[in-house]
Amino acid sequence: MNTKLSELPVDERIKLVEELWDSIASDQKALPLTDEQKAELDRRLDAYEVDGNRGRLATESIKEIRRKL
Repeated sequence: MNTKLSELPVDERIKLVEELWDSIASDQKALPLTDEQKAELDRRLDAYEVDGNRGRLATESIKEIRRKL
């Protein structure tokens, strides 16, 4: 493929990024967590177990974002 990426239409570039991301996401073991990431996940899980705060629904967050736009 000798085409420069910047020469492709935006929709085709977006499709390529989506396909690339999906290929990475499908191989979860390709990028193992660092010790720092594991520690952060443990910290967040511990905090959740203490306060039980499940956060809020994505739909609520999206509505708030749209109100602010």
